[in-house]
Amino acid sequence: MFYSDISEKINLIGRGELSLIENVKSFIDRIERKKHLNAFNFVFKEEALKRASEIEKKIQSGKHGKLAGAVIAIKDVLAYKGHPLTCSSKILSNFISIYTATAVQKILDEDGIIIGKTNCDEFAMGSSNENSYFGKVLNPVDETRVPGGSSGGSAVAVAADLCDISLGTDTGGSIRQPAAFCGIFGLKPTYGRVSRYGLTAFASSFDTIGPFSKNVYNLAILLQTIAGKDEKDSTSVNELIPDYTAILSTNKKFRIGLPKEYFTEGLDSEIKTSIFSEIQKLKEDGYQIEEVNLPMTEYTIAAYYILTTAEASSNLARFDGARYGYRAENYSDLEEMYVNSRTEGFGTEVKRRIMLGTYVLSSGYYDAYYRKAQKIRRLIKEDFDKVFQNVDLLITPTTPTTAFKIGEKSDNPLEMYLSDIYTTSANLAGIPGINIPIAKSKDGLPIGMQVLAKQFDEEKLISFASRFE
Repeated sequence: MFYSDISEKINLIGRGELSLIENVKSFIDRIERKKHLNAFNFVFKEEALKRASEIEKKIQSGKHGKLAGAVIAIKDVLAYKGHPLTCSSKILSNFISIYTATAVQKILDEDGIIIGKTNCDEFAMGSSNENSYFGKVLNPVDETRVPGGSSGGSAVAVAADLCDISLGTDTGGSIRQPAAFCGIFGLKPTYGRVSRYGLTAFASSFDTIGPFSKNVYNLAILLQTIAGKDEKDSTSVNELIPDYTAILSTNKKFRIGLPKEYFTEGLDSEIKTSIFSEIQKLKEDGYQIEEVNLPMTEYTIAAYYILTTAEASSNLARFDGARYGYRAENYSDLEEMYVNSRTEGFGTEVKRRIMLGTYVLSSGYYDAYYRKAQKIRRLIKEDFDKVFQNVDLLITPTTPTTAFKIGEKSDNPLEMYLSDIYTTSANLAGIPGINIPIAKSKDGLPIGMQVLAKQFDEEKLISFASRFE
């Protein structure tokens, strides 16, 4: 593509130097050529071309939305009326959505073009995009490796130039980790910044919707489009939405904290070296950098997996074969229909998390696990509140390693869960975070750096990230 961002694309179309229809056709052709990456569950070819024809006229008349002509892929956990909503699960493999998610509707209202729905770990549960009913997704940088999860398809769609920008969801790192593995920008907004209406729930007090992009302008304009209070989601917040695109050129020197707990044993040496190389450049550029403490960090993975599996156990109870979705063919009574439908409809990882969640919520174990994890969550949030009194941003690794081989961690769930060791804390605390691609390993694999800010300080993340383009 010969435009740098959505703004330039709109200008080129307006001047007649770029055909939006041809542009959409080129994306469709590329998706077909890169089909083996398995980034998409569904591609809406005819619809995208029809929208392109309509939106091109709007751009040329000067009456267009701020996402006009942007070709956007959305994760297949987001509702889009009249289109499949499978969550990459057998249990919903034939389900068609009867309404549209608020975030998706806002894209359509601003003249964005939805080109398709992307593959993901089933019900957004996974760190590798190997847990999909539609098959695994391949990393376009090295096709023997995972793209990260659960929003692997959305990350790959951007990294492989199958769309301009994409939407993913982040419950414990599912935007930031695949962004790191694929070498692109990925932003998890503050919990409540973007409406969750129309997002199929995994863990309702953790789930967030956010953008992937190869450049910060597109990230900023997509976040600005989807952010805001929504009467259909009581957890969305009526907070001022800054003009994120206006702050890209500012070179404000933020105070930056380095949490010492994130740079200990277990972090790949190349990732550590790359991050400290960037920190050295920041120091030379006049940034104030200091070491900080987040003492509750060691409890984040345990608290995260207790609380999210508990919420998943509750949220996924609705998929029972009775009302919609997959129903087992063989059963003798109602209970057996429930059991067989769920046994056959859910994949291994989803069943594992439902069982873990049911266990921690069960009588006799609730206080020992669930209640205690909620108290830990509060303490983790207080850690961040305290640190952000003295610094504007925190720099950490996004992942402990670069993208691992397909199948490498499939037999060891605990090792797989530890892939999220640096990202889950932001979801526990409800704060925003971004992955910034900063380097390549000796094997040519992308290395990402995570930057965290206090609640509703996305503009600081976006302004800081623009420095790295």
